[in-house]
Amino acid sequence: MAPEQATRRAQRPCILVSNDDGYLSEGLRALVEALEDQGEVVVVAPETEQSAASHAISLHRPLRLRKLRPGWYAVDGTPTDCSYLALNHVLKRKPPQLMVSGINHGPNLADDVTYSGTVAAAMEASMLGVPAIAVSLATRDEFEFGAAARFARSLVQAALALPLPRRMLLNVNVPAGADPDEYTVTRLGKHSYGSDVIEKVDPRGRKYYWIGGSEYQHEDIPGSDCNAVYRESRISVTPLQLDLTDPALREGLIRWSLRGFRHSPPADLVSL
Repeated sequence: MAPEQATRRAQRPCILVSNDDGYLSEGLRALVEALEDQGEVVVVAPETEQSAASHAISLHRPLRLRKLRPGWYAVDGTPTDCSYLALNHVLKRKPPQLMVSGINHGPNLADDVTYSGTVAAAMEASMLGVPAIAVSLATRDEFEFGAAARFARSLVQAALALPLPRRMLLNVNVPAGADPDEYTVTRLGKHSYGSDVIEKVDPRGRKYYWIGGSEYQHEDIPGSDCNAVYRESRISVTPLQLDLTDPALREGLIRWSLRGFRHSPPADLVSL
């Protein structure tokens, strides 16, 4: 490699890419192809599908890291394991400027973010100090990733041009069946898949259960990610935060009286 080429390559930003659908998924390939001209893309993704793995991390068994080809690695673990290994091992000497997870085969709206492996991979990167974006295609069929990939490229391009908070975490959902040219910055909505529990019996007479529900409904909340995607056919971008503290409930909880225990006022709320 010529010296000037080596210099240009060294100056390109490093972008970590992962997902929860596995390293063979079409959504991952579409995302990588869209980002290749934005920087040096390094893929560290699960060996197999890890949908709904949430933020699980493997602490009680060893992990296998397999190099598939230059810049591509597979991990026999969860999406969180992938981000952890990528940032603390694979890219330890060259930390990425940005992490992008996706493109997920299905939506990650509202409460989905607490179950999603796609969001968890981005969340782990954010916790480790790398700004992160999770991208999902909001459909259960007809997985055409072109529009989601184009938006991801545009968002990454904008992000790389700005000084970003180290713990930035964005959750993107792209409506399917169209090529939207509008996006909106949203809040998390509320939805439900129902509460069905299906009981069956295996050949040995033991009961087993399928859970998860199959009846989708979302609340009509203006400004929410659900409304943006399903009612307005717009791309939704939701900034997330890792501090789950409920300030209002905290202030009320301070006023509780517990028999046999004395309350010590929090240092940041000494006036209450």
